[in-house]
Amino acid sequence: MKRLLILMIVLLGSAFPLVTFGQPILDATPRDGVYDRETISEVPPIPYSYLREADVVWSKRIWRTIDMREKMNQTFYFPETPQSKWKSFAQILWDAVVIDGTITAYNADIDDQFTSPMTPKEVKDRVEKVDSTQEPSLENEDSLVWMKKSVSFESADVKKIYIKEDYYFDRQRSLFEVRILGISISIPKIVKGMPMGEQQLFWVYFPECRPVFAKNEMFNLKNGVAGRMTYDDVFMKRMFASYITKEENVYNRSIGMYAKNVDALLEAEKAKSALFEFESNLWEY
Repeated sequence: MKRLLILMIVLLGSAFPLVTFGQPILDATPRDGVYDRETISEVPPIPYSYLREADVVWSKRIWRTIDMREKMNQTFYFPETPQSKWKSFAQILWDAVVIDGTITAYNADIDDQFTSPMTPKEVKDRVEKVDSTQEPSLENEDSLVWMKKSVSFESADVKKIYIKEDYYFDRQRSLFEVRILGISISIPKIVKGMPMGEQQLFWVYFPECRPVFAKNEMFNLKNGVAGRMTYDDVFMKRMFASYITKEENVYNRSIGMYAKNVDALLEAEKAKSALFEFESNLWEY
């Protein structure tokens, strides 16, 4: 009788498993949203149209500056702290160059023609260093003492993006187009705790960056998450505000070398208007 009772208990236990009321174990993290967002990670960048040298009958090289403090460009600056797949433009570029090594950096101190590649360590050493600053003494608050402070890369320190691009007219397709060639970012130059202008970190070749930019989304002020685009879309569609700092000239000088303040802005607008007028005059009969 006892054996029969034990056998029935075992059979009932197998038929009705033990119910636990603890924390359930999930096989994967919950989806942060109402649908799976896969388009950005799957769609590659749109390739350039084929261009022959013989079809380019006119071209001009332009250098621009994107100031991320302007309202239209704030989407490049935020978030200051990465949130899931959403990062600031400077953080994306830093991670691709220094951490992942998927983008090659070129020394901005030599030229902007992509002639001097830099290793990730060389780029990192340009930013991460030990600097001396003056701070109040612990013994006497009225006196200042020199203290050593380690400096590391902070994406929030990047306020400007520099662009090098070529405008050209393709007679085969009868199109006036522009292609970005290179991108650079700058950080404040700190010497003994005092800001001493800006320091360009490196140049990157834009066509090499496009696969990385196409995998990273940019915040859309109108449609929210549903309307977010990639950084590649933003650059290809020219969805940013900028001003011209240099156009190719026989002296190879930038606008800031011969004009200051308001005069420099007027020269930049003059160069911008010249491009607009050239394009308009192409279709006059």
